[in-house]
This record gives sequence, structure tokens and C-alpha cells, in this order.
Amino acid sequence: MCDLYLEAIEQARVYDVAIESPLELAPKLSARLHNEVLFKREDLQQVFSFKLRGAYNKIAQLTDEERQRGVICASAGNHAQGVALASHRLGITATIVMPVTTPELKVNAVRRMGANVVLFGDNYSDASVEADRLCREHQMTFVHPYDDPLVIAGQGTIAEEMMRQYPGDLDAVFVPIGGGGLIAGIALYLKTHSPNTRIIGVEPVDSAAMHDSIRAGERVTLPQVGIFADGVAVKKVGEYTFDLVRRYVDDILLVDTDEICAAIKDIYEDNRSIVEPAGALGVAGLKKYVRQTGVRGQLLAAINSGANMNFDRLRHVAERTEMGEGREALFAVTIPERPGSFLEFCRIIGNHNITEFNYRMSSRSEAHVFAGISIANAAEAEKLQQTMEAAGLPTLNLLDNELAKLHIRHMVGGRCPLVENELLYRFEFPERPGALLEFLSRAGGRWNISLFHYRNHAAAFGRVLAGVEVPPGDREAFEQYLDGLGYPYVNESENPAYTLFLK
Repeated sequence: MCDLYLEAIEQARVYDVAIESPLELAPKLSARLHNEVLFKREDLQQVFSFKLRGAYNKIAQLTDEERQRGVICASAGNHAQGVALASHRLGITATIVMPVTTPELKVNAVRRMGANVVLFGDNYSDASVEADRLCREHQMTFVHPYDDPLVIAGQGTIAEEMMRQYPGDLDAVFVPIGGGGLIAGIALYLKTHSPNTRIIGVEPVDSAAMHDSIRAGERVTLPQVGIFADGVAVKKVGEYTFDLVRRYVDDILLVDTDEICAAIKDIYEDNRSIVEPAGALGVAGLKKYVRQTGVRGQLLAAINSGANMNFDRLRHVAERTEMGEGREALFAVTIPERPGSFLEFCRIIGNHNITEFNYRMSSRSEAHVFAGISIANAAEAEKLQQTMEAAGLPTLNLLDNELAKLHIRHMVGGRCPLVENELLYRFEFPERPGALLEFLSRAGGRWNISLFHYRNHAAAFGRVLAGVEVPPGDREAFEQYLDGLGYPYVNESENPAYTLFLK
């Protein structure tokens, strides 16, 4: 089996559309991490992603009869563009089924390449079901985004290039994982030709389908996946890819949104390119590996897998970057409600730069301040917290509090004395025209909405924070009602950020 894959990689047809992407030194990150860091620049491909390799290799090897019937795929982005480009170059009709939540930027990019676009459903799963139906109805060839040996072989050409570009042994290579096609091809080739090189996969902590499958010893299906790194938001990994990852990958690291945002900034600072969240996973994992192991003087490479970033998302990335880099702390600080208390608080902070400061009077005895403060590292945040508490100011570190980072920081305004029996929930809903109105229409009615916060981050899914007045006797019925809405939700009623600033 291994020999068949190796032969398929070496004979893969990708260079009609793909370039041999550079393997570049990242001097600034190398200096910071005390290791030699290399970026494999797949973001420089003409569709700004590695996906065209596997798509072209698959489609180029279809029979004449299969070409006549055309190809079809389901994708929310990069795979769609790869299939559209490959089909256009080969003169084959392509149908791309995309969720209606797909950003217009990506839909238009696919249409410009001459593909037929079908918008269907709110997510990849919905689109995939429709693509399967159309495929059977019209007898087209389905081009899978990752679970196909020819697609895997196409992605494996990246490793073949790396061996040519750096003939010596790399100490470790860090590869983003979604469905597993990219890492399966790279791991198989590198482990065969450079067995001492560690192959480390990287997944978002909220989309860890491969990580959880390896731990379970079988493919598992995630009940839901995170929405930030949408390029790797896969509920179930491939059958072929799981088998190859289990055999050839040394480890899988999980990173959070803040770490991904910090990696996007690191890449920008070294080469002035802006990659998408999924494209920064390799660098985020590389940094985490160095932090956890303390290695120095090693040769480490990260696959920068894509750069199809919506411009509107940069605001969210910028907000979270400093926290991901450990250079900003978020605190909820309780101070006395009296003249001069603000001044005392600022004196305690000293020369630290205040990045954010939210306050509103909520009682006559004490005030709760939401403060962002620049720090050098996590140890400094802990020391600052101890200093404030020693001065008699109760302090809560909110750095790991997702509710505080997403919503509360934009809502500090005090409590409402009129609200009774309030429960607080975080929701996610498909981000498409009319979706917010639809959410409100379905969520409102029997129970009164007492708090609401929504912010568009130019993602496929929107995030809403809602407070609802629910009498104690109605709570079981309310939970059943929420389950029937069909939106993922989290009960945040006991979250300390909520109880301090809004309850």
C-alpha cells in the first residue's frame, strides 16, 4: 500500500496548475523561538491554497467517458476553487455545491472559473448531501476534498518538493488537519524518505476530529465543530486518511482561537502575507511545540496551507492576537465606589499600558472594571493579579473566558434591576442574509428576551448572547424548547464575567 502511494505521489499531475511553492526562512520568528523556522508557502498558489494539487491530480486522471459526464464536489471554499480551476484547465464541466453561508468572495471566485455553483443548506454536511444526490442523478464523478488516494497523492507532492528544497533532515514538520488529506500525503512521503523527521498535525481545539479519532482507535463523528478555522471544520475524518495518519503521524497538537490569531500575525510580520485561520495552524502548532518542549537549535517547518481570508475577519483576528501571544491580560477588578478609586487603581497598574477599560457604576459600594492590560508574558499577568489583590482589589483573570472575550467586553453597562429569573445563553446560527431575523423569530415568543448581543465577524456562523426571563417552573420546558431550535447553545448563567458585570 505504501509503495502504491509513493508511486502515485511521484507520478502525480499537479504542475499544470500548481507552482513548486517556496520553503522560506522566517527570520523574525526563528530569532524569537531560538530555532530555524521555515514556511512552506502554499498560500502562494494561484487559488491561494494547496487544494488545487489534489483536485487536479484526481480530475486529470479521469477517463474520457468520466470527463464527458462532468465532476461535482461539495465545498465551502478552497477545495471548490481547486476543482473549478482544474476542470476549467481540462475543459470539463464542474458543478460545485456550496452552503448558502459561503462568503461571496469565494462564491464569485468559483464562478469566475466557469463552474456551475449550487447554493444549498447552511453547512458543509447539507451541501454534501445535495452533491451526492446530484452526482447520482447525473452520473457525475464526485471529487472528494480529502478521502481519495489520488487527492492524497496530489497533496503529497508538497513533501516531495520539501525533500528537494532541503536535502537534509528536518527535525519536525507541522501540518494543518481538517479531513486529513494534506497530512496523510505529507506524512507518508516524509516518513519514508526521512524517518527521523517528526510529523506533527495541528487541529483547532474545537474541531479535533482526527485527534479524537486517534485516541478512540476509530473514526469518530464530532457533534459540532468550531467555526473560526472554517477551512478545517470537519466532523468526521476520512477512512483512507485516518489509516495513514495512524501509521505515519507522530503527534497531534490542539490550538485555540487566540493561538491561531497570534500565528496569523507572526506570519504577517515575517513575510507580509495574511493567511486564513486554517492556513496558520501549522505555525500555531510549531510555536506550541517549542513552548512545551523547550527545544532550541532545531530545524522546524510549518505548512502555510491557505490565504483565502475575508477582509472583514481581520478585526476579530486583531482583537484576539495579543491574548494569543500572551501579551494582553483581561481582568475583572472590583474597586471601591468612591472618589479617587480609579486613580488608585491606575497607580497600582503602574507603567503597564491599558489596552481596554470598561466601567459603569452599578452600586454605591463597589464598582466592577473590565480591563485589558499589556503584559510581557503569562507570569507577569499572574504577578499583576497578585499585586491588585494585595492592594485589596478582588481580581479575576478572564484570559480563558470565551464569553468575556466574545461578548462581555462589548457590553459592560451595569445591571438592570427590572430583570427577574434571567438565564444567559450563547448561540451559533448560520450567517446568511435574514439569518439574524430568523433566529429572533424562532427564539422569541413565549419567553421575554432581556439581553441581546450580536457581532458579525464575517464568518460562516454568527454568535449571539441572549438573556431570557424564565420562571423557575418553566426551565425544563425552556431547555426542551432550545433543543428544538436546532442551534448549538451553551448555558452561561453561572459564568463569573456575567455575574460580575451584567447580572
